[in-house]
Amino acid sequence: MRIRIGQMIVNEKIKKGEFKIPIHLALGHEAIAVAVDSIMRTEDQLVLSHRNIHYNLARIRSLKPQLDEYLLRKDGPAEGRLGSMNLANEKKNVIYASSILGNNFAVASGLALGQKVKRVKGVVIVVGGDGAIEEGSFYESMVFLKSNQLSSLVLIENNGWSLATRIKERRCDIDLQELSKSLNIRYAKLKGNDPYQYIEKLRMLRKYVLDNKAPLLLEVELATLGSWYLKTEECPGGKFVNYHSGPAPTINLSDGPRTENSVRDPVFVLEKYFEKNFLETTSQEILKNLKDEIR
Repeated sequence: MRIRIGQMIVNEKIKKGEFKIPIHLALGHEAIAVAVDSIMRTEDQLVLSHRNIHYNLARIRSLKPQLDEYLLRKDGPAEGRLGSMNLANEKKNVIYASSILGNNFAVASGLALGQKVKRVKGVVIVVGGDGAIEEGSFYESMVFLKSNQLSSLVLIENNGWSLATRIKERRCDIDLQELSKSLNIRYAKLKGNDPYQYIEKLRMLRKYVLDNKAPLLLEVELATLGSWYLKTEECPGGKFVNYHSGPAPTINLSDGPRTENSVRDPVFVLEKYFEKNFLETTSQEILKNLKDEIR
């Protein structure tokens, strides 16, 4: 809830043009960020991609430092030097984030090798999107991780979109389970946006990669919420598109944290665990606290 509302506040500020840098929101990606943050230990290292706002919010547990970084202020976790797409925070074990598609897989491979050489009993978790798996560095890094028996969790967030085009409209299907099988790498998949189930599953997967000194490929099926109909000369009636960066025009802070009445929305999934009144009260408290924090 905190990550969702924090992103919605950022979204409102993007609409107002308060930032000079591109920001990639991750509305709908919150459950997996919560799970990763929950299972990480002191020895673990997290490597992120250009869409990293949800993981950084989970690790920092505060909105103001991240806003300061987006505003390029000295009070940001990187003193305003990294902005959004490259935002790392070594104090919170976010070692690296890259705006270059697929670049972070190779960096994570080096970090995992370093941990093995130094006999560190930790896991390197690297996050990428479905577009990044088209890069040669993804395949080469998987081979490297497997060949060198490196404890690593390669996490692919699959939202089915490439910029404003559906993946299925742009390229052939890439079956990550079959790819993993060809490299003799264990594969797992998460869907449904249940943070409690995700945490339980990730704890088991982390134990597996440590015990077996091996990489694991984890595909997470999710939706980047905030799609809308874009009207153009070619399509005056509007084409259904998904935003890649910038504001989510159909998402408004005043509408509340839930955006869809479906399991595509992690906030909706929480309703099976909590009373509706409790969630509403909690969201109001979180919103007030975050507004007070950044005032």
